[in-house]
Amino acid sequence: MSEQVLIRQGAEARVYRTSIDGREAIAKQRFSKKYRHPELDNKLTRGRLNQEARCLKRCREHGIRAPDVIRVDKESATLYIEFIPGPTLKEWISGSSDKHAQGELMGVVGEILHRLHSHNIIHGDLTTSNMIINDEQPVLIDFGLSQISPSAEDKAVDLYVLERAFISTHPDSEPLFARVLQTYHCDDAAGAVLRRLEAVRQRGRKRDMSG
Repeated sequence: MSEQVLIRQGAEARVYRTSIDGREAIAKQRFSKKYRHPELDNKLTRGRLNQEARCLKRCREHGIRAPDVIRVDKESATLYIEFIPGPTLKEWISGSSDKHAQGELMGVVGEILHRLHSHNIIHGDLTTSNMIINDEQPVLIDFGLSQISPSAEDKAVDLYVLERAFISTHPDSEPLFARVLQTYHCDDAAGAVLRRLEAVRQRGRKRDMSG
C-alpha cells in the first residue's frame, strides 16, 4: 500500500488518495465520535462501513456504475474502493454550454437512478458532486449514507435531495432535473415514487415558509 494523501475530511470520515494491490484507490476512514459511548460508537461505525460496502457491491451486481470495493478493513474502519477519474457532474455541467449534450447526459442519470431504486438501493446523498463523469458516463460515488429500502418515500427523498442540489448549485437548472425525472419515470413503480416526491416537495415548502 502506498502513502495516503488526504483529499477531503467530512463529518463522518476522512478520504485519502492511495493505491492498494497495484490499483489506484480511495481510502475512506470513518472516525469515532467522542460524544458517543465507545461500544455504541464502534457498533454504529462498523454498521455504516458494512452498509456502504454492501450497497456498492449491490450496485455492481446490477450493472449500476459505482466504484469497485477493493477491501474492507474493519479494525481501522476503512473502506478501500476503486479510484474513478473524471470531473464531477457539478464540474461537467459548469463547464458545458451544449444544451443537447446536457440533456442527453441528464437522461442517462435518470435511467441510472431508476435502476438504482428498482433494486431498492437508496443513495442517501444524491448531489451533482457525488457523480463522476467517466468515459462520458455517470458513476455514482460516496454511498456513506446509503441503505437498502423498498420504500417509495425513501426513494422520493433521494430524488428531492438531488433536486435541491440542482437548485442550489446550478442556476436555471429546472430543465436539467426535469429531464432526469422524464427518463426515471418509465414504469408504475417510478410513477409512485414521483407522486411521493410531490408530497416531499410540499413538506419542504412548508418548512421553508415556517423558517
